[in-house]
Amino acid sequence: MAEPLEALVARLVELATPEPGTSARRLPPERELGEALQMSRGALREQLAVLERLGFLHRTQGRGTSIDAPGDDFVRSWFTISRQLGYLSDDQFARSRMMLEETVAEAAAGLVTDEAVAVLRGDVDRMIAATLAGDHDAALEADVDFHSRLNAIVDDPIFRLMHEGFSHVLRETIRQRRLRALEVEQPDERGVRRTDSVHYAVVDALAARDAEAARRAMRQHFEDWLQLEADDAAS
Repeated sequence: MAEPLEALVARLVELATPEPGTSARRLPPERELGEALQMSRGALREQLAVLERLGFLHRTQGRGTSIDAPGDDFVRSWFTISRQLGYLSDDQFARSRMMLEETVAEAAAGLVTDEAVAVLRGDVDRMIAATLAGDHDAALEADVDFHSRLNAIVDDPIFRLMHEGFSHVLRETIRQRRLRALEVEQPDERGVRRTDSVHYAVVDALAARDAEAARRAMRQHFEDWLQLEADDAAS
């Protein structure tokens, strides 16, 4: 199925008209497509329906049909369903996310601006303030914002899709681990727990434009998470 579908996409790209300012390509009407591809309307519609379900085909009222890259929903659904079927586990997601985030942190050190550093530091400030106030939903949002902004600095479309998929499928897991950290982590003299403050090490490394330090800081962040999970499994 994959190879014929890929061949069809190659032909669709040839027959489509690029839409200025976007990566989308507008397709001719189905009748013209069928004639150009020497396919029956029924066979063509079946193939187009597959592309639509995969998120590559977009139908817009008044503008017709276009072919474009899928949105985040595609990878989110793929990850979620794979997890539900037991094909991928939370541990696999967590370790893959750790490798991705390490690479992103290292790359961001060479791209980050002073303004972005300030915003990231503000995310950590918000995270800590929300945890201290007992607003754990707000603390989670600040945590998610921090990692999303870091990913945006690198601005790699493949990394972005992977990050969105991980964030979606692991959101509840991250929330539960943050709550668990409140129970087992010893706060410092200000009442701040390492689950939150460890993000400052990443920000400091980025501010210094130190790629290796950024990678190490991010690895430490996730090793803390993995240790928390291991402790829970042992208890």
